[in-house]
Amino acid sequence: MASASLSFPSVSPSAAPSLQDKCKSKMKSGSSFQSALFGKEKRPLSMKTKSNGRITMAVAVNASRFDNITMAPPDPILGVSEAFRADTDEMKLNLGVGAYRTEELQPYVLKVVRKAENLMLERGENKEYLPIEGLAAFNKATAELLFGADNPVIHEQRVATIQGLSGTGSLRIAAALIERYFPGAKVLISSPTWGNHKNIFNDARVPWSEYRYYDPKTVGLDFDGMIADIKGFASGSLDQDASSVRLFAARGMELLVAQSYSKNLGLYAERVGAINVLCSSADAAVRVKSQMKRIARPMYSNPPVHGARIVANVVGNPDFFNEWREEMEMMAGRIKSVRQKLYDNLCAKDKSGKDWSFVLKQIGMFSFTGLNKAQSDNMTDKWHIYMTKDGRISLAGLSAAKCEYLADAIIDSYHNVS
Repeated sequence: MASASLSFPSVSPSAAPSLQDKCKSKMKSGSSFQSALFGKEKRPLSMKTKSNGRITMAVAVNASRFDNITMAPPDPILGVSEAFRADTDEMKLNLGVGAYRTEELQPYVLKVVRKAENLMLERGENKEYLPIEGLAAFNKATAELLFGADNPVIHEQRVATIQGLSGTGSLRIAAALIERYFPGAKVLISSPTWGNHKNIFNDARVPWSEYRYYDPKTVGLDFDGMIADIKGFASGSLDQDASSVRLFAARGMELLVAQSYSKNLGLYAERVGAINVLCSSADAAVRVKSQMKRIARPMYSNPPVHGARIVANVVGNPDFFNEWREEMEMMAGRIKSVRQKLYDNLCAKDKSGKDWSFVLKQIGMFSFTGLNKAQSDNMTDKWHIYMTKDGRISLAGLSAAKCEYLADAIIDSYHNVS
């Protein structure tokens, strides 16, 4: 906020003091001038003067308490979409954010999600606050989906589950639990990992270190390095995707598992997920759940209901559940198809003899191209292909029609940019 006043030179320079002098004098003495401008609370003011010919302007500027706050860097993933939207090139591609697209590169809402929402409308469900732990039907459904409805850990009530704000929010609850009850514990994070994972644990003041996962030489898994570092540890199939969690549970391990329904149900904006803690006893699970609720209460109070009801309706209805499986297989099939077509184009167009088989060996929604930061920048600056700087691309944002164009860009960036 600022105020401005004008003073004009008079015939007699020795006449009454200028308004600028008065303002300075008033501010030094803490007069009502400052209070009149900025309210009862006195804030630091500075004077700035500008002169233009016969007119002198005195400006009283209110110094902000936030002047020392620096600009935060753009998010490495969501910032990609912002840059993409500003690009007007007709060939542009957004391969940064992991959101499923149709062959026409349009957002896709699952048919089963539409049906679940229609069912909710027919029931006329209310918008009352949920409990701190979230929707009971959702928590039951998501835990059974993860561990298996017939798993002894479910029947023995050894899983503490609360609804979280998708994967990020659920991990943040887990991080707070670790910080509060396991002081000195260190979290192991794969290298590379999703850009926000480190932020989550940094924010919770939980120390972490990386373990080897990606081998840039083979553009594949560094299995030996991973085993040496941690000594232990997308298919379109729910059972296959949950198999590692169920294996650990069967071996009697206590676990913290975060879930998200952003990608497998396309509920990106609903922010629906869960944090599950598998405990050695039902009594421990009750206590753990109480502490997770205690953490959630001052953080966001209670979670949203709409997405949770969608998940509960889909998972809890056998017909909807089977339809969901079919749609997931369809989406996974399209991603596998464009992965194959990209590989075919790379092999056909690149005459250098480079082995591109890593494209097919990788699975899931994403692919690591092996491109470094400079090469990734070339993909964006020259080819208008937006991706993260670690060379990762989302095949869910690629169409069969754009595979040839993407292959040309990758080959150019790999061979012509160091």
